[in-house]
Amino acid sequence: MGLDQWRDLSRSVRKGGLECLRQPPNPRESAIHALAARIRRLAPSCGPVRLVGVDGHAGSGKSTFAGELARELDGAPVLRLDDIACHDELFDWTGRLLSQVVEPLRRGGTAHYSPYDWRTRRFGPPRPLPPAPVVVVEGVGAGRRALRPHLALLLWIEVPREESWARGKARDGEEQREFWDGWVRAEREHFARDPSRPFADLLVLQRRTGYELLPGPAGTGEPPPPLTHGDEPSAMW
Repeated sequence: MGLDQWRDLSRSVRKGGLECLRQPPNPRESAIHALAARIRRLAPSCGPVRLVGVDGHAGSGKSTFAGELARELDGAPVLRLDDIACHDELFDWTGRLLSQVVEPLRRGGTAHYSPYDWRTRRFGPPRPLPPAPVVVVEGVGAGRRALRPHLALLLWIEVPREESWARGKARDGEEQREFWDGWVRAEREHFARDPSRPFADLLVLQRRTGYELLPGPAGTGEPPPPLTHGDEPSAMW
């Protein structure tokens, strides 16, 4: 995303999106509506497609937010990175994403990827992903270095990692405790090598009344804003 585009987007969010957030009757929908309208005005970033990345810690609420944003974008396709990753490659799936998804979309064609079944531990039959005007890419690592050049916009769900992981563990139950122990280690290592948050165009905060959008560290020409409590590098790594 270019500097001028980011300035226009962040300015419009400050003038419109955040004001809409405070207006009844449904501030959650108003903020997402304002964001969707501005995404439509962004230039395509991957062939004819505007790829929008939604990143954040596991359990932070990325899937929920991405789903709401996609609905506001007239049912835009959502690529969930849980379908690209697998038990043996929790984060080492860049090549698969680029070859199965990014390259076909960049050429203007329909991508086909094989979603992973976390219960059977097998990849399923190919699933089509058309070159829609907007495709939302949701998951931990959506803002990774190899994908950022193809993104029109990168959003970071601003929830501290410990809170996010606690949510995820509570959601998945005791039977997934061993998996979560391994996941937390892998996520720490991934973000130590390839952080996403410093490159986010917008930060998405979850409030009691809905979402709040704030300018992210990328594109401002200024140092990143203070990290969310609990996300200091010294504590995280």
